[in-house]
Amino acid sequence: MAGSRLKSRPGRKSGLNRLLIALIVILLTLIAAMGTVLLIRHAQSEPEEEETPETVHIGGQDVVINQELNRSDLEEAHFTSDDTGTITYSGSALYGVDVSAHQGEIDWSAAAGDGIEFAILRIGSRGYSAGAIRADACFEQNYTGAQENGILVGAYFFSQAVSVEEAVEEAEQVLSWLDGRALDGPVVYDWETIEDDVARTDEVPGETVTACARAFCDTISAGGYTPMLYCNGMLGYLSYDLTELQDIGVWYAEYGDYPSYAYAMELWQYTNTGSVAGIQGNVDRDIWFRK
Repeated sequence: MAGSRLKSRPGRKSGLNRLLIALIVILLTLIAAMGTVLLIRHAQSEPEEEETPETVHIGGQDVVINQELNRSDLEEAHFTSDDTGTITYSGSALYGVDVSAHQGEIDWSAAAGDGIEFAILRIGSRGYSAGAIRADACFEQNYTGAQENGILVGAYFFSQAVSVEEAVEEAEQVLSWLDGRALDGPVVYDWETIEDDVARTDEVPGETVTACARAFCDTISAGGYTPMLYCNGMLGYLSYDLTELQDIGVWYAEYGDYPSYAYAMELWQYTNTGSVAGIQGNVDRDIWFRK
């Protein structure tokens, strides 16, 4: 009809609004999903930041610390030193010396009175030139004297083995010398590099050094004694494969205010210029972290 206005049906407008809202919701959902995908792809494309490995600088190189080995819990704050250079540990420990024929005759009664609670005695050695095995001339008297004065006793053998066969030979000789006698402490494998001279061990590779230590300690253990490994930082970080020796206790040598070695140790040799009553001249001083 001319002049009349068209009127929309009552539900048409609300239906269009609902459709528009639905489309907007769908669009926003798609945008959010796309954003999530982009974030995931971005995260996957960026490599994870690697942790900087813990290292120690020794022998002119940086050595990565093996996090799978037992770590030392000893800290500088645990140790104090007096005017004589004698170091004390804040936890449970025994205080002692390691000696050989170089110290001559020892007054073990005087040493005990000066606070010595244990002694690691050299029982023998292999020469670094010809390779001959010799008994320590003072082991027997040191063993008797220390025990008679209530000092705990362990033993060490100075090795220059260049093969597993030689290491076993050394261990078997030690067992023969001990002849079943009781020890309070370990039997220590003391393989060392020789400085300022030519030695038969100069070119022995680390894998052989490790194999020799393993063979000596296994033989000592089979003989009924507790083996232990003596080392300093150069040997501990650069020569020995400690993953092959981690069941063996360590006697660590580092001359300073505290043992900075990264790995667990049972004994610490903290000086080679110590003084003890009853012992002439300089002597090695040690702390045994015995629980």
